[in-house]
Formats: sequence, C-alpha cells, structure tokens
Amino acid sequence: MTTRRDLNSASVLGEGSDDVGTPILELRAVSRVHGAGAREVRALDTVSLTIGAGEFVAIMGPSGSGKSTLLNLAGGLDVPSSGGVLVEGVSLERLRPKQLAELRRRSVGYVFQDFNLLPGLTAAENVAFPLELDGRGWRPAFSAARSALAECGIADLADRRPEEMSGGQAQRVAIARALVGPRRLLLADEPTGALDSGTGVAVLELLRDRADRGAGVVMVTHESRFAAWADRTVYLRDGRISGATGPSDPETLLTGVSK
Repeated sequence: MTTRRDLNSASVLGEGSDDVGTPILELRAVSRVHGAGAREVRALDTVSLTIGAGEFVAIMGPSGSGKSTLLNLAGGLDVPSSGGVLVEGVSLERLRPKQLAELRRRSVGYVFQDFNLLPGLTAAENVAFPLELDGRGWRPAFSAARSALAECGIADLADRRPEEMSGGQAQRVAIARALVGPRRLLLADEPTGALDSGTGVAVLELLRDRADRGAGVVMVTHESRFAAWADRTVYLRDGRISGATGPSDPETLLTGVSK
C-alpha cells in the first residue's frame, strides 16, 4: 500500500528531498534471485549500500558479479527478490507503476551500456524526450536538451539520428540524456566503454561535477584509472560486496592523458 509520505515524496523528487541528510540511494540487504531450486542463481546477495548527496561511487568486479543488476535495482528497472531500495527516502517497492515511472524521469539519470537511444529521434529529441514525458513544454525541453548536449561537447550532433553517429557519439548523447534536468541520482553502466581516453576523461569530469553539485553518482567500470575519480570504490564478487576503498588521486593514475 502506498503511503501519503510516498506520494508526497515522489512528487518532489526531481527537486530534491526536503529531509537534510537523507541519502540519495539506499540498498538495504538487497538480493536478486533468478530461478529456483537447483537452477537458482543469486545475481545479488544481501547487498547493503548507501550513497549520500554529493558522493561519487564506482562499482567494480568481474563479469557476472552483479554490477549491472545493482544498477537496475537502484534505478527501479528491476525489483529485488528481498530487501529494499530507497531513492531520497522513498521506498521504490511501495510505488505504483505510474509513480515509479515519474520518479525515474525526474530523479534518476541512467546511462545504459548499449545507449538505448530511440532510433527514430534526433539527438536533441532523445535528450528532450524524458522532459516532455514529464510535462515540460516543447521549447523549454529542447532548450534544456541542447544545453546538455553542449555540456557534453556534442552540440553539433543535435540534429543527427543514432544511425548517423559513431558508437562514441551515441554514448555521449546517452550521457547528455542522463544529465538533463534536475536529476539527483545518476547511474552509469560503463559510460566510458565506447570512448577514447581523452573523451572518457571529459565524461568523468561531467559526472564528478554533478556529484560536486550535490547529486549521487554510481558508476560501473572495469577501469581502475577511471574509478579513481570516485570518492570510493565498491568491489562486487559473486553478487556480494567483497571490499571497498577510498579515493585515489586521478592525476596520478591518468598520467599522460590530456585533461
């Protein structure tokens, strides 16, 4: 049953929580199980994780360790088998589908590993789309979209469709879509995977800047030098947290990369 607090919280999530100190993201003993009996697979196993406002957290681990599953649960794209996920104090499992969709549009920016751009739309239309779904007028939505594209250094791609872009260009459009609007939680699944080193650093600077401005940022990466931009790195293995480290100096690990 959805409470009044859930309804009220969901309606203002895009503008940030009114509760000072409320974590941006909480995973409370979250598990995700596929199958049953002898075929049971625990993609995520009793993981607890808290991301505060202004915190940038990198998630690392081998393939199949549960990294993408964690992001999908954090963004409300999947539901846990047990445990709870809260975004700015709002329990996702208590929201009706329409409320959950609203929360994702207003509060969560998601950079998908496969870009997930709509093929029939231009770059500007792809970036503006979540704002239009949320009731923003055409002109302000496109103005915000073009600003986000410019912020990502790809203003010249505004009128191109995905089939007219390289993989790196499509990835940057996907990042612009995640950054547009007042999103308080940014989830990025290998956001530098299709980019060269210099462009990858530019993307990390954007994510770091959003964290410094108060967003919570969670990034899955295989690259230790990119994880060094985060405030801490959480390691997953076999669906469990196996360890965590504090920040390293990105300047040291990125020696030789032009910033």
